[in-house]
Amino acid sequence: MSEPGAATCTLPVGREPTLRVMPMPSDVNVTGDIFGGWIMSQVDIAGAIPAVRAACGRVATVAVNSFVFKQPVLIGDLVSFYAEVARIGRTSITVNVEVYAERGIHREVVKVTEATLTYVAVGDDRKPRPVLER
Repeated sequence: MSEPGAATCTLPVGREPTLRVMPMPSDVNVTGDIFGGWIMSQVDIAGAIPAVRAACGRVATVAVNSFVFKQPVLIGDLVSFYAEVARIGRTSITVNVEVYAERGIHREVVKVTEATLTYVAVGDDRKPRPVLER
């Protein structure tokens, strides 16, 4: 059963998750829900994957433009992260990430988080470089 007032939905149709993880008991906060910092870390990892592909190389996170926790993530949830490039600038890549939890014996789907992050393409010297440069 989902949280009271949680709107159930479906996973995005026609899209593969960028990352899929099941949080463990060691990932909980003092109230027994999954720690928000754990979710933020996973969102950053998921967002970096399409950013690395777009940059054809190393990227660094430079901004978390928005981050909304819509519902808690619970132990036993199967958490799916869907990330896609929203914008490519000269050196930066903005990525939108949507996070869904499948929970309970009926695998009810709940959208738990939305975020937008910006990465910058960097060279081996870790300094910004144009995205199209290899």
